Amino acid sequence: MGKLIVISHPEVVVTPGSPITEWGLSDLGLERAKTFARSSVMSSVGAIWSSCERKALETASVLARMHNLKPNSDHRLGENDRSATGFLPIGQFEAAADAFFAAPGSSFRGWETANAAQKRIVEAVTSIVKVHDCKDLGLVTHGAVGTLLWCHLSGEKIDRRFDQPGQGHYWSADLENLRPDFSWRSIT
Repeated sequence: MGKLIVISHPEVVVTPGSPITEWGLSDLGLERAKTFARSSVMSSVGAIWSSCERKALETASVLARMHNLKPNSDHRLGENDRSATGFLPIGQFEAAADAFFAAPGSSFRGWETANAAQKRIVEAVTSIVKVHDCKDLGLVTHGAVGTLLWCHLSGEKIDRRFDQPGQGHYWSADLENLRPDFSWRSIT
């Protein structure tokens, strides 16, 4: 049976005046995606799915192109909806992310709750896995929802201590039982 490989997009160009969903990969992020595409982790991928956010679509495009695949997308793989606050400077964002994980049933200033985001990504992944063949399946998503998915599949309570240490990480699970093999690892 193949592997589920959950990948968070690498570094982006932060553009405070535009919606977060429209931020694209930085030069460093693009290079890291290309390096990961050539890695042994990606060598048996038979399909790639992505969030509909630009940074994830760009990452998926790099990974798919390297393996002669056409990436698919599903809006349910998107990051937790933070549009109520838009861009937050790094210190404020980190405090907000702490609150998001610490109180999964509560909304931070209008953000989607962690519980709702977890339910959404679990449903998305479950439906994608059901129609996938036995080759490895790459899912390009985002740090917070990737962590929420990992927590659900690992049987852990939602907790930020399981979050990725930075952009551009991955974890894998067996496609048959969806039990994670390990927590976040750097793509390069």
